[in-house]
Amino acid sequence: MKKIVTFVLFLALLSSFVTNAQNYEIVAKANQVIPNRKIYLEYINVRGQIVKVDSMLPNAQKTVKFTGKVLDGGAFYLVNFFDVPNPQKVLAIIDEGDKVEIQADGISTPEKPGTFSIKGSSDNIKYMLQIMEYSKALETKVKTWNEELKKNPSAQARIQSEFAISQKETVNKIKALIPVMGTKLVALWATNFLPAETELATLEDIGNKFKVARPNHPQVKPFLENLKRMKGVNIGSDAPEVDLPTPTGERLALSSLKGKYVLLDFWASWCGPCRQENPNVVKTYAKYKDSGFEILGISLDKDKAAWLRAIENDHLTWKHVSDLQYWNSVAAQAYQVNSIPMTYLVGPDGKIVAKGLRGPSLDNFLLNLFKK
Repeated sequence: MKKIVTFVLFLALLSSFVTNAQNYEIVAKANQVIPNRKIYLEYINVRGQIVKVDSMLPNAQKTVKFTGKVLDGGAFYLVNFFDVPNPQKVLAIIDEGDKVEIQADGISTPEKPGTFSIKGSSDNIKYMLQIMEYSKALETKVKTWNEELKKNPSAQARIQSEFAISQKETVNKIKALIPVMGTKLVALWATNFLPAETELATLEDIGNKFKVARPNHPQVKPFLENLKRMKGVNIGSDAPEVDLPTPTGERLALSSLKGKYVLLDFWASWCGPCRQENPNVVKTYAKYKDSGFEILGISLDKDKAAWLRAIENDHLTWKHVSDLQYWNSVAAQAYQVNSIPMTYLVGPDGKIVAKGLRGPSLDNFLLNLFKK
């Protein structure tokens, strides 16, 4: 009898161990709390939609702890502080068994975005922090360059060159992490920082690894499908139609701009590299808008207020459209856009004449184009 009891106890302990190995633990602390408002845990599903999966009022230490079984064997989660308009949200990339600690301001405003720190023992958090550090360093340089440009507009050519060099260095640092990230979900997240027009081979390499290691993961399937479709929108092909709402709610079709060179600029208010590139695009637009050049900004935003605020703050005076469907945007799907910023230049005849033009490459292309 003693052996049987011991064996049953062993099975119970083993079952508990297996269950816990699949669980996540996310501890989140807010420096500021809103009385009687909960902190939410959200999950980003395969369609890019955000689904609330848990919520909790912070304790006396302004802390909550979420635990549960990891969805999909690994998923992208958001900690949503108090679910107010424009809440502070912190991304947590979670695989089975991961434990994460987040400390955030808890309050975020357009004038003073909330800051946060995140730590954990998993590779997802380790490499996510490294990539964020690289991106932040580039963002700091961009702010310095923008301040210099305000005082010295004649420095534009030099600054654009320096930006292109720094951006390439940042991309190379992220690419250096790809082999060691393997098929952790952070590797999929890292693809958002790799421009598809120059790094398609790297993206395909990542896709091939995930296809072997995690072929049925719901985040892997759309990534692989996007890679396939990406090769279909080529220079010389007819530009797929775009017909989406403008900020005022009226619809604007790409075909209505036929006869001009139109730059389709895929971006979003939440996209750091996009916002960093916007000052360059503003200057290019001012330079060529009277020569038959137009820009159609296609936003992958979900929050209309954030979209409109970014247009105003970045002084984006060209035409804008969005269906506010995030990565599910019909335009993004039509053009196989899986990372932003991304651009397509459409000729007066409605055919694609270039893609992936940004910074000096865009300016030089237009300079040669309008010299003819």
